[in-house]
Amino acid sequence: MRLFNKLVLFSTVLTLCVVVLGAYVRLSDAGLGCPDWPGCYGTLTVPQSEAALQHAQTVYPESPVENAKAWKEMIHRYFAGGLGLFVLAIFITAWRLSKEIKVSVWLPTFLLGLIIFQAALGMWTVTMLLKPAIVTAHLLGGMSTLAILTWISHRQIGVVSTGFEHAANLRLWMRGSLVVLFMQIFLGGWTSTNYAALACTDFPTCHGAWIPDMDFSNAFHLIRELGVDATGKTLDLAAYTAIQWTHRIGALITFIYIGLLGLWLLKAPQIKKLGLIMLGLLVLQIVLGVANLLLHLPLVLAVGHNMVAALLLITVVVLNSKITPKNY
Repeated sequence: MRLFNKLVLFSTVLTLCVVVLGAYVRLSDAGLGCPDWPGCYGTLTVPQSEAALQHAQTVYPESPVENAKAWKEMIHRYFAGGLGLFVLAIFITAWRLSKEIKVSVWLPTFLLGLIIFQAALGMWTVTMLLKPAIVTAHLLGGMSTLAILTWISHRQIGVVSTGFEHAANLRLWMRGSLVVLFMQIFLGGWTSTNYAALACTDFPTCHGAWIPDMDFSNAFHLIRELGVDATGKTLDLAAYTAIQWTHRIGALITFIYIGLLGLWLLKAPQIKKLGLIMLGLLVLQIVLGVANLLLHLPLVLAVGHNMVAALLLITVVVLNSKITPKNY
């Protein structure tokens, strides 16, 4: 049991690292640093020698080797591969200790399936040349992996708040916070993968208007290539504006919903500290979002925006676990 707990806790921290690394790779435009998968130019590392570089250019003549981008991509893959091995170990250990662990054995089983699907999404991200739906699904899969591991970790070593575990109304409100947060993560991912973060750079208005000219039909058409609509024509500014404007509205809804929840939690001594943490992360996330916009998306702030979203997700998952009865 001690081994299982250590595996789950370490994997949770590792997943957070993988999520942040993935954001760094995407935002530094290194997602295609290696044109193949799972290796890089046909090897398990980045080509270094003159012979290896010549071979890489021969095999992939349309993808010149950029060592910095390739290493970013490969380091992310190494971390993700390591996480996959740890999740496999969790799966095996969970079945061996199925009568002792505090979660259903089917949750680690589902987690293993999710990791395998994540690997496939990682491959398709490269082979399908950063198609927005694939990249966004990859982000949601990473966040879902983080949420599941956080849940398992807290069920194993955390404490359920006595007096709140049977609060049905609070549980419904808390479950709703997960839905709202995941919807906003989707909108953030869709904005990032479509390179629409700077579609309008003024705030709080957009192009000087509260409701600017927008094209929603093409903006949220999921089955299309990057930068084009369903017919293959280049996306116009109205489509990019619709993506970013919707992300702003989602941020406002998330701020109000989770903010009100956090203020309510301040009245509950058992979970007041988590409520404070959640409110602090929420405010920081809004500040980072506005700063990214006004400062034209500096890399450190853009990556930080993704990291705080992951930390906010961890906090909301822990809060959900704390009010859930032990036998769930």
